[in-house]
Amino acid sequence: MNQNKSIIQLLKFGIVGVSNTLLTAITIWILLKVLHFNDYSSNIIGYIVGLINSFIWNRKWTFASDKKVKDTIFKFSITFAISYLFQLGNLYLLIHYTQIDSYICQLISIVVYTVINFILNKYYTFKE
Repeated sequence: MNQNKSIIQLLKFGIVGVSNTLLTAITIWILLKVLHFNDYSSNIIGYIVGLINSFIWNRKWTFASDKKVKDTIFKFSITFAISYLFQLGNLYLLIHYTQIDSYICQLISIVVYTVINFILNKYYTFKE
């Protein structure tokens, strides 16, 4: 039964992750290409939008956490910070050391963020 629960959580996390990725990517694209924000401002604003969406859906739906919001949000924030720093470092390297379009660099960095974020949320933030 525990294995089935983990599989269901993984699937739900994936669905939330796809919605976060789309929301983050669209936000970054609008800020970069339409509003002409710089790469880093676009990135952080995009991730904040995705972070809010992620916390709400993962806490309520994916992991059905009954822990206190203040405890969960603290761990979620730590998880986000670690994941985001790895993502931002990857983005910096791609932008400064490759010829890849900055938006594609953003998308590649989203993958880095997603992998780290799932692992930390599963085994730290929402660990039962």
